[in-house]
Amino acid sequence: MAITLKRQLDDSEKEIILKRHGRICFATGHMIPNEDKVHFDHIRAYALGGPSELDNIAPMCEQHNKAKGMLPLEDFRIKLRLEKFFEEGSRLTLRNLLEHLKNEGEVKSFGESLSFEIDKNSIVISNHSFRGTFEIQTCPRTGWKYFYGNLPISILNSDDDEDDKMGLQPRYLIFDKVFEMFRHFQSYPVLQPSIGRISKNHILLFDGQHKAASLLWNGRKEFECKIYIDPDVRILNQANISAHDKFAQTRFFSSIMILKLGNQFGKDFEDYKNKEDGSIKSESSFLEYLEQKDVSLTRADRNKRFRSYLYNSILEDDSNKLKPLISTSNRSSNEQPITIDMLSKSLFACFLYTDSLSDDMLSDKYKRDAEFNNVLKLFNMLYDLSLSSWNSKASLSDQTQIKLKRLYSSKSIMAWSEIFRDAVCAKLEIHDSDEKMKPFYREINDDEFSKIKSIFSRLYNWQLWIAPKDSGIDTAIAGNKSDLKEWFRAKGLTTGFLMGADI
Repeated sequence: MAITLKRQLDDSEKEIILKRHGRICFATGHMIPNEDKVHFDHIRAYALGGPSELDNIAPMCEQHNKAKGMLPLEDFRIKLRLEKFFEEGSRLTLRNLLEHLKNEGEVKSFGESLSFEIDKNSIVISNHSFRGTFEIQTCPRTGWKYFYGNLPISILNSDDDEDDKMGLQPRYLIFDKVFEMFRHFQSYPVLQPSIGRISKNHILLFDGQHKAASLLWNGRKEFECKIYIDPDVRILNQANISAHDKFAQTRFFSSIMILKLGNQFGKDFEDYKNKEDGSIKSESSFLEYLEQKDVSLTRADRNKRFRSYLYNSILEDDSNKLKPLISTSNRSSNEQPITIDMLSKSLFACFLYTDSLSDDMLSDKYKRDAEFNNVLKLFNMLYDLSLSSWNSKASLSDQTQIKLKRLYSSKSIMAWSEIFRDAVCAKLEIHDSDEKMKPFYREINDDEFSKIKSIFSRLYNWQLWIAPKDSGIDTAIAGNKSDLKEWFRAKGLTTGFLMGADI
């Protein structure tokens, strides 16, 4: 429910407010039609110290007044603007926000080039609009030089991946986190600086982008920063990833870690494959090479990064039709019903071999590219036969959406993927237990993929996906994977059924 005024306005007071603001909704600036009722509310909430005076009251349309709930009007207006920004995509960083605010006229410039004059104890930063001198500090552990300073947004940018260079920014902006921090900083101080580095003639921030983003929405144009001058980028990147993964008070999304680690690992992998030292190149020997290159990485770390690389190679492929439907957060949504965590525990677990291989990468025996292609064909087949019909705006009673939500709920896809894999292996006559662990690590021709398509068609057209709510399927889907898999089999969703047998 909306916050109500401390006292009721009389007609003359309402007229005064309408003369000041016009018949315009304060939330978005749209005109309120003459036949619609005008609501009035505090700009700054009375409960948060806003005065119950006419200067602190503005008109609103009925729809927005109801939608804002308990939010103060100012905060609700920022929330709507934030929603507009996040409609631009699902992988947005501080740089995207700065571009957005520049287009909106809120920021004049950002990421301007700089010159740097460095002596033993200080650094001078300057360009056409800024000049500052800062004392240089030295890290006792690494010997790296850095400085602290209040820096204007005009000379800051986000440390994103760009062209063939890997940035150190490990995460994307999260709507809820930006909005919560925006509200937090209205009442509380900033305790830690944003962290960045000098790269050529620019200053790039890689830690604290949510903090900077939320302060931007609060009107801040200058930021407290800690800036490294000439660090070892590889070590700094490893430290930054650990800070956001192992040691963070709130872990950031595992899906984003997969994308980030996969990108970094892929670059190392390409360097290794192009290394002309006469040795036989394999995935297993690459992990040994990586161990020598970076002794700080444990075996578990290397394996994790290798899996991330495999996932990333498929998820980020331009031909992947599922990509727009895959969430970069750990939660699915109406717009993006699939998460990377779901895929890693279902289709990837069943069809992508995630252990390192000892096969010579220059031999015909090495089939990783064929495996990638097969998984991509599977993803695109699932899209063409089912998820192409996904409609985030469909009503709750829409039968197609009910079917798809059941089919692609988290536990459901984990359970039926295993039944589906067993049917695929049987259809492709893959019987050896070791080979079943990597069913797509081979060349699969069009005729064989037609058989896989027929199996999925049987799965997709299973009658219980469109059963009424009281039939038990929704209760079963809410349970654990093992029980759900047995429930599927008991109801006829078996390997034999997928291969063509009658129920």
